[in-house]
Amino acid sequence: MDWKGGRRSDNIEDRRDYSAAGAGAGLGLLLRFVPFLLQTKFGRGLLVVGVLGYFGLRAIGIDVLNLAAPPVDKSATQPISAEDKELVDFVSVVLGNTEDIWTTLFQQMGRQYQKPKLVLFRNGVSSACGFAQSAMGPFYCPGDNKLYIDLSFYQEMKNKLGAPGDFAQAYVIAHEVGHHVQNLLGIAAKVNQLQQGKDQAAVNRLSVKQELQADCFAGIWGHYANKDFRMIEEGDLEEALNAASAIGDDHLQEQAQGRIRPEAFTHGTSKQRMEWFKRGMETGDVKACNTFAGSTSNGNE
Repeated sequence: MDWKGGRRSDNIEDRRDYSAAGAGAGLGLLLRFVPFLLQTKFGRGLLVVGVLGYFGLRAIGIDVLNLAAPPVDKSATQPISAEDKELVDFVSVVLGNTEDIWTTLFQQMGRQYQKPKLVLFRNGVSSACGFAQSAMGPFYCPGDNKLYIDLSFYQEMKNKLGAPGDFAQAYVIAHEVGHHVQNLLGIAAKVNQLQQGKDQAAVNRLSVKQELQADCFAGIWGHYANKDFRMIEEGDLEEALNAASAIGDDHLQEQAQGRIRPEAFTHGTSKQRMEWFKRGMETGDVKACNTFAGSTSNGNE
């Protein structure tokens, strides 16, 4: 992937100097006062107000646990290697390229694209969607319009999932940006509404459709990254398809459990994920990514 000459995004939020322990320390500090508050009616009322205030602030992206934590000793934090620095450079270029492409596509739809921020973290991170550990993998939080990734996930892709390569890494970012696009277009809100009151199997089916559409949107980014920016090199498409296959629900379930449970799928099979990414890559058309149409290839069955 020819990325080094690309524009770097300014929307990178580097939290790698703030470990998950920081939030844990803040929580521990606050918990010391709970027994005293529970002893009086006033204290219990104050605790209720505090809890409600905490979740209210979290909803707008403010984490009071980090604010309450002692200052982090940066001399004790994990040093940033040259490889990590290049990875940050890489993700900033990929994010910048998604910004350029989706800004143009939204203009063509008569809309304005709002650029998301990409948060880099280690081990764990607090977001408007709650606290998350690195083991959960990269994710997008619609509550604060931010993408979150621990760069160690790329080593996991290479070593554990067998999905190496820079274009495979770019696909991961483009997929999460795809969720941001769904959020801006109102698709995510509609899916959430449709999931209300449904049983778990129905909720999962809708989740699969949403994830496959994000794969298709990632393919759209790849289409224009190749057409307009000439970033795609020989073998890159195969890297992305290999990554999509490696994180298919059926493949992951078989690896972890030795059996496949389709009713528990939340992201789609390896075949589906490859098909929808490829559709976006080939067409470059948002309308071609309607995974919610009633066909068997979109995750209905």
